[in-house]
Amino acid sequence: LRIPVLALVDSDPYGLKILSVYMSGSKNMSYDSASLTTPDIKWLGLRPSDLNKYDLPDQCRLKMTENDIKTGKELLQESFITQNPLWVKELQRMVKTKEKAEIQALSSFGFQYITETYLPRKLREGDWI
Repeated sequence: LRIPVLALVDSDPYGLKILSVYMSGSKNMSYDSASLTTPDIKWLGLRPSDLNKYDLPDQCRLKMTENDIKTGKELLQESFITQNPLWVKELQRMVKTKEKAEIQALSSFGFQYITETYLPRKLREGDWI
């Protein structure tokens, strides 16, 4: 069918960690990771570049903690990040701006903004990496 698997995760280092589990499995499930992973998963959002692209209000942007920044820098060394230059660029932006956001921040535009505007636009534009 060639239907892409797309991930919608928080725009923070832990969202990327969740994405990595879908991509390559977790240590706890390593015995069966081959049948439980989606190595070609794409990062749909919420990406650091989306914060400006969608004019996310300042009150919805969260300052990264020192631990968040440390985790982000560590992720920049992980192969699942380094093998995709666009993911590297997004994560570098996050660490540089020291801003993160949760998916729920998009609901600041309205209860159905995610399903009626954000996701349809992303899918229509093929805006995943």
